[in-house]
Amino acid sequence: MAELDLADLGAVVAVARHRGFRGAAAMQGVSPSSLSQAVRRAEERLGVRLFNRTTRSVTLTEAGERLLDRLAPALGEVRAALDAVNAFRDSPTGTLRLNVPTIVARRILPPILTGFLAAHPGIAVEVQAEDAFVDVLAAGFDAGVRYDERLEQDMIAVPIGPRVQRFATVAAPAYLARHGTPAHPRDLLAHRCIRHRFVHGTRSTWEFEQGGRLVRVDPASVVATNVLELELAMAEAGIGILTSFEELVADALDAGRLVPVLPDWWQSFSGPFLYYPSRRLMPAPLRAFVDYLRGEQGRALP
Repeated sequence: MAELDLADLGAVVAVARHRGFRGAAAMQGVSPSSLSQAVRRAEERLGVRLFNRTTRSVTLTEAGERLLDRLAPALGEVRAALDAVNAFRDSPTGTLRLNVPTIVARRILPPILTGFLAAHPGIAVEVQAEDAFVDVLAAGFDAGVRYDERLEQDMIAVPIGPRVQRFATVAAPAYLARHGTPAHPRDLLAHRCIRHRFVHGTRSTWEFEQGGRLVRVDPASVVATNVLELELAMAEAGIGILTSFEELVADALDAGRLVPVLPDWWQSFSGPFLYYPSRRLMPAPLRAFVDYLRGEQGRALP
């Protein structure tokens, strides 16, 4: 059997993880055709087909599944071992791949990445924003950002951004002038509301808290979307009442385009965490980012 190229084996793992050539190519920054050629070379040198290909899907054959079971951990160890040398540089190089919620990408991550990239000019960062919980390793990311109720128990978690956040309920003055101002969370059931709809189709219940009392309401929606900017625009246009991250509506509140609704009931919650699996050899860009975050948290303490 001819000698296999590590890059071709890496292409096999990438295509298997993303269940297709386009997604794997986008994550690796190469063309789908180059990945297809790499997989074909691997198959020719092994003498077996690794993938079943149709116009709609790419799935592993039984031989491909057996190879991947052994190959993915081994390649991970090889990359980690090579990357360990990176830690001895004055400034590590490489790419840090993060999967984060949309609110973190929009409002929390920008100032953090600005400082991090200034401190580490040899590192590039790729960020994918989505609200669905994903297996970061299987999807090809180095780490993810999520809130504590979505963290797996076997993950290492490092605080990132504000340690306490709030959900703010707001509306345009014109809307309240037409429909009145709610005095209690249950009053929202009689109002037009703007709801966040997750990509899997569900909507989160609105929660309010005051003096240890927790009230949950599930009002009807006049607009339901997973686009934060659209939610904000609809609220500012006077379409309905919105409950969202306080960071999202802060500018509109300061400018008077929106006003607080039920502010004594706004619920606080723990801020987000960077999370990643425990492993012996951490990629140098991720190690640098974790060290930077811990340094930032230390400077934020009184």
